[in-house]
Amino acid sequence: MVLSRRGVVLGGLAMVAVGATSNIAQAAAAKSFFAGTASDNNFVYRKTNFAKIDKRWHRQIVKYFSSEPVGTVVVDTRHHFLYVIMENKTAIRYGVGVGKDGFKWYGRATIDRRALWPQWVPPPEMRKRRPDLPHMVAGGASNNPLGPRALYLHRNGADTGYRLHGTLEPWSIGTDASSGCIRMFPEDIIDLYQRCPIGTAVQVLPHIADQAPASTTVE
Repeated sequence: MVLSRRGVVLGGLAMVAVGATSNIAQAAAAKSFFAGTASDNNFVYRKTNFAKIDKRWHRQIVKYFSSEPVGTVVVDTRHHFLYVIMENKTAIRYGVGVGKDGFKWYGRATIDRRALWPQWVPPPEMRKRRPDLPHMVAGGASNNPLGPRALYLHRNGADTGYRLHGTLEPWSIGTDASSGCIRMFPEDIIDLYQRCPIGTAVQVLPHIADQAPASTTVE
């Protein structure tokens, strides 16, 4: 087969058009996960379009049997749920996004710091993997992945580096998508923030992180 210059040019243009169409489709799909905006503490965030979200990830009260004290936060990374234990064998259940393979963790921690519209400082290890990342993103910035709230997990008085926080990617809830932190819908992290004072106990159960080495702890 002999290709003419005109054929090569037209073929290239067709590939560009297909790529552009694909990008437009992806942008439209992402946009469908949002439904307007809301104001919070002088910042604006995009509201989640929960009509687009599988109902299993919606915040709800469920039956929950646990020996942990009322108020404890329990994270089930295998099934992508976070529970706040309540009275009468019930809990508030939230859908969450969790760590990707190689970034899973488990253990006990406490919430020793809480932040409204926190700034984001990528840890050195992350910047080593992604040198394109900024050194810091201001709280409330449209590209700040922590969203409207962050709850900082500590152990024995030391910061573990892990957080419970919001997300800019509602489609990632229910998946293994993060670098170890637990991400939530903006509306859910705002709700959780109100329920978790300083000192709240957090447990990520060992058996739900069966891919992690036996010695892995939140340190």
